[in-house]
Amino acid sequence: MPIKYVDFYEVNYTAEPLRGCKLWGAYVAIYAPSRNPMHRVNLVKKRRVSADHQFTTEADAVAEAGEVAVKLVERRRRRYVFHP
Repeated sequence: MPIKYVDFYEVNYTAEPLRGCKLWGAYVAIYAPSRNPMHRVNLVKKRRVSADHQFTTEADAVAEAGEVAVKLVERRRRRYVFHP
């Protein structure tokens, strides 16, 4: 599972095969650090992004998930101020 770090946020993004077909879906989860170094706070549970679009290759789905993940973090940063 590819991971990006944007400021304090950990962004996991991946592609998974869709049931009943040979197409792929793009998925994203966003985490923040917690006071306990052994844990992290799940801000956005793993969810499918671009749900109306099915990708023909895994690489296309991963690329889309990475782009959407960065947009989600940027939107969240504007809305909330995070101080570790």
